[in-house]
Amino acid sequence: QVQLVESGGGLVQAGGSLRLSCAVSGRTFSDYSMGWFRQAPGKEREFVARIRRSGRITYYSDSVKGRFTISRDNAKSTVYLQMSSLKPEDTAVYYCAADTREILTSTPDYWGQGTQVTVSS
Repeated sequence: QVQLVESGGGLVQAGGSLRLSCAVSGRTFSDYSMGWFRQAPGKEREFVARIRRSGRITYYSDSVKGRFTISRDNAKSTVYLQMSSLKPEDTAVYYCAADTREILTSTPDYWGQGTQVTVSS
């Protein structure tokens, strides 16, 4: 059984920063491509960022490119999302996801429970 546990969410002022973490247990972490999605109130879940198994290749949505950085530490079985220059429109529940496929898809194999990020103006 694979478990993904997010942490690091909270309330921050616009322009501030937060770092989300997602700890993975139950399987070999380096077997998974990883990523982050988010869901704002009244909206559909959307892709934010993804990272390949090796950690060398990343990809971002246009809305966060240049402000967010995804990284992973395979020794710690953890993926991170460093969020900077936060905007009120970044307010959402952020979900960690793991995929057995080489590239994270829109239907990953495993999801975390989500962590709330609220950006005040």
